[in-house]
Amino acid sequence: MPIVLVVDDSPVDRKLIEGILRPKLDWIVEFAEDGATGLQMIDQLFPDVVITDLQMPGMNGIELCATAKNEFPQVPIVLITGKGSEDLAVKALAAGATSYVPKNALAVSLLETVEQVLALAHQTKSRDFFQKYNTGSRYQFTIPNDQKLIADTVEFLTGNMERLNLGDQADRRHCSVALEEAILNAMFHGNLQLGAAGAQDARRAMHDGYLSEIVQERLNQPAYRDRKIKIAIEFSRRDVKIIVRDEGTGFDVKKNFGSANDSEHFSQSIGRGLTLIRNFMEDVQFNETGNEIRMQLKLESSARPVPVPRDSLLRGV
Repeated sequence: MPIVLVVDDSPVDRKLIEGILRPKLDWIVEFAEDGATGLQMIDQLFPDVVITDLQMPGMNGIELCATAKNEFPQVPIVLITGKGSEDLAVKALAAGATSYVPKNALAVSLLETVEQVLALAHQTKSRDFFQKYNTGSRYQFTIPNDQKLIADTVEFLTGNMERLNLGDQADRRHCSVALEEAILNAMFHGNLQLGAAGAQDARRAMHDGYLSEIVQERLNQPAYRDRKIKIAIEFSRRDVKIIVRDEGTGFDVKKNFGSANDSEHFSQSIGRGLTLIRNFMEDVQFNETGNEIRMQLKLESSARPVPVPRDSLLRGV
């Protein structure tokens, strides 16, 4: 039974968040009125996820994220941002937040975001996925536009990082979110070419366990259905490198994402996803046609060496 801790100084906002989370009857939702009390309750309750407001008297959301990252690195934090505070949200992501939701999108996005974070935090290894979709020795995959496979792919990443003892809990969460967002963009924006509104509908439908109408339509059209997503993941003691490539028509990288941290991008699902990726990963690059993203997470230390294949798998992708 997941425990969700909500840290917010506003009684009205606490009531609003409680109403949004109420459909999840098996969740235990606790509340703290300020950041300092929130830290004490994290220590006492050890919640599965923390939802915190950005602007609070005393210890604000950024300070809470930074302190919790050091003291409770295994507890993910979802930040609630107000209008005009997008730049602070970026700082909070750098300080240790796992994700964020704009306050004006709470009703639409909060429950989905919390469930996404919980799912990433409680994943188990997928056994059959490796043999069915592995197209290389270490490690390449070619998957169809099946949204059920996204969780399997992320489980493969986190399972191997755990098995090889790479990074800490925060590193694994950051890699998980970045990979998931990259695949979602490749599938919905790249291969199926849904557009911003269609992609948002597809994500909401996926969250509720079904295919949106436009996704069903595109999957019945061979021009979209038969496109694949290629994924490459390389592990070493120094870093984790990830490549995600779709077979769509791509986009103008400079025009659309020349400065993806600008506030105008935060209200768009693809901009939000790229913002998360760029704040969690280093050396994030698109190819010239915009249908491939390469990203890297540098690891400060690792408990034991990890064998790396002589020929890098990334060269053949």
